Amino acid sequence: MNQPITRRSALALAAVCLSSLMFGLEISSIPAILPTLEQVLGADFKQLQWIMNAYTIAVTAVLMGAGTLADRYGRKRIFVAGIIAFGIASLICGLTDNISVLIVARFLQGMAGGVMLICQIAVLSQQFQSGRQRGIAFSWWGIIFGIGLGFGPIVGGATVALLSWEWVFLVHVLLSGVTVALALAGVKESRDPGAESLDVAGIVTLSAAVFCIAYFITQGPELGFASPTALSILGIAIVSLIGFVIAEKVSARPMFDFSVFRIRSFSGALFGSVGMNISFWPFMIYLPIWFQAGLGYDGVTASIALLAYTLPPLIVPPFAERLMLRFRPGIVIPAGLFTIGLGFLMMKIGSSVENASWLTMLPGCVLAGIGLGFTNTTVTNAATGAVAAERAGMASGIDTSARMISLAINIALMGLILVEGVLSSLQSSLFGRVTDTELRTLAEKISAGGMLTSDYGLSETVIHTALGEGFGWVMLYGAIGVWLSAAASLLVFGLRAKTEAVLACSTAKSS
Repeated sequence: MNQPITRRSALALAAVCLSSLMFGLEISSIPAILPTLEQVLGADFKQLQWIMNAYTIAVTAVLMGAGTLADRYGRKRIFVAGIIAFGIASLICGLTDNISVLIVARFLQGMAGGVMLICQIAVLSQQFQSGRQRGIAFSWWGIIFGIGLGFGPIVGGATVALLSWEWVFLVHVLLSGVTVALALAGVKESRDPGAESLDVAGIVTLSAAVFCIAYFITQGPELGFASPTALSILGIAIVSLIGFVIAEKVSARPMFDFSVFRIRSFSGALFGSVGMNISFWPFMIYLPIWFQAGLGYDGVTASIALLAYTLPPLIVPPFAERLMLRFRPGIVIPAGLFTIGLGFLMMKIGSSVENASWLTMLPGCVLAGIGLGFTNTTVTNAATGAVAAERAGMASGIDTSARMISLAINIALMGLILVEGVLSSLQSSLFGRVTDTELRTLAEKISAGGMLTSDYGLSETVIHTALGEGFGWVMLYGAIGVWLSAAASLLVFGLRAKTEAVLACSTAKSS
């Protein structure tokens, strides 16, 4: 018999939902204020990238280790510690006027966010035991998390317009205080007596690999991709990645169990995770720059326009679940990825027409959002459903890690492609007039949203054309990258279906 949700469990659910709202907002509201940070704090293009990447890399670094700590020392205790740390890091972000301190604080905020994220799932699983209660709890958690991601851009833009950029961070100090009170009152403490020790080797090697790859891509143009320093960083990334594989292979209870990759439905779903973070999510970092610097909108208008990109993923999932019941995930996931790619192609076309506006961008933004809506939930369900119930947590951890790692790398990669596109356009206008170093610096400033009409006598038309070409390259990369992921996912799922058909045929003959 299903019991009603108690008052204490309702408070626990409120704490989990509020913390998920904060986590989602700190991913999606920050892109809307990046042009403001570029102007107010004097941040250059690379620093703007690191404001986002510091958060995502930190989440990846703690994601798996936080689960082990919560199991050993108490899920409620670690959850509350994560919320408090998130509030403190948010306070530092809002009070500093130094871009380097902001980046470090964002890293700390990401670590705390990763702890909150993994504890949210653990708390809901422990607090809500019956099927009906658990279904309601996880539904509310997903809805609030989606609201944080979907409405983050308009929250960030409106906050800057009505208050100041600092309050995009400072609001989380207040929310953290409320969330801690709810968690202390509602969350029941739980532990796993059989929890293993922390996989320090796995955490350190994986974090080092992701950081070095992102650093190599971001700082490569300045260092020189073939320079000894850059190659050393790339070498550390490769060695760290190899070390991670070895560490997980020899571990008695690994953070990543590589045997799950032999399950085709799991691997096919994982290509879906990677595809979304090659295209949709990293581009959300740069799309506000195009709306403001490329199309000339103010922060609030740009944030409202961005809703066409972020709202469809909130509306589509119920239809995706129905499709998954009718068709297997091996059809829905590649189809969703293909739709995202089609949306990117339409955005490229919409951005290149004369008198481009939000109306010319609208069809592509909506289509990309619809594609994400079909892919996102289906990927999660397919990845966790492909393994035994006792391994679902590990499968979910691999899925989330794949998302964060591919997001961190592609934030850096899209930034590099944007600058190279702008640089290519400027070279014809400034050939022989400036040095290569000055030209790259100028391209980075334009890519960050600066309309530097007084520099080198450039006209606004030349700068706008260069920015449009750079974003055209990024949109094309997003389309090609997600289509390749769709093809890989379809291939893996297709092979699985073919194998199952052969086995079924053989069984029928033998009987």
